[in-house]
Amino acid sequence: MDMINAVNLKKYYVTDTYEVHALDGVSLTAEDGEFLAVVGTSGSGKTTLLNMLGGLDVPDSGGVWIRGSSLKDMDREERTVFRRRNIGFVFQQYNLIPSLSVYENIVLPLRLDGQGVDESFFEEITGLLGLSDKLDRLPGTLSGGQQQRTAIARALLTKPAVLLADEPTGNLDSVTGMEVTGLLKSCASRFHQTMIVVTHQEAVAQMADRIIRMSDGRICENCGKFTQEG
Repeated sequence: MDMINAVNLKKYYVTDTYEVHALDGVSLTAEDGEFLAVVGTSGSGKTTLLNMLGGLDVPDSGGVWIRGSSLKDMDREERTVFRRRNIGFVFQQYNLIPSLSVYENIVLPLRLDGQGVDESFFEEITGLLGLSDKLDRLPGTLSGGQQQRTAIARALLTKPAVLLADEPTGNLDSVTGMEVTGLLKSCASRFHQTMIVVTHQEAVAQMADRIIRMSDGRICENCGKFTQEG
């Protein structure tokens, strides 16, 4: 079953001198529970694609369906509510609120949605991510890897069907980055989530079920796991 279906996405930006085709007719599907990596050079359109899939931006033409729901047919408020309840985001910048504790950062999306916290599930994911003894600490006292784990816990707590990560290891050293990617993959598998990760790191991409390569706003290669570099 397709969890995500994107059809002929186009997004153009006009500058003083030329028109940028950030997305130029991109179509893709991601199945329920699939881990998909999107790779490409800077400016290839991969982050723009992720923003469209997550409803953070809207295409000039084409559409995105999540669980059969059309994002383009929602107004801004409806998309915001839909995102909060169905999509988890992890970014290169951890986007934690410095004045809130780890616990408060993790539960914030639920609080904003007026929902209570499933404490059993909270304990499960924070234990899995090694955060159980850090819940009272402020983000600034944590390492980069610990801050990213906090961001992952925040994304998981709403039990989203889709998990989207934009360069989640970009600010981490290679060892910590692979550890965080492994945790993302493990969590997505455990909670049966569809996960799409944008990355420029081949080692991260090779952990995915499928790899999408982008160049100049288009998908230039749709392939399975690498058997070798290149």
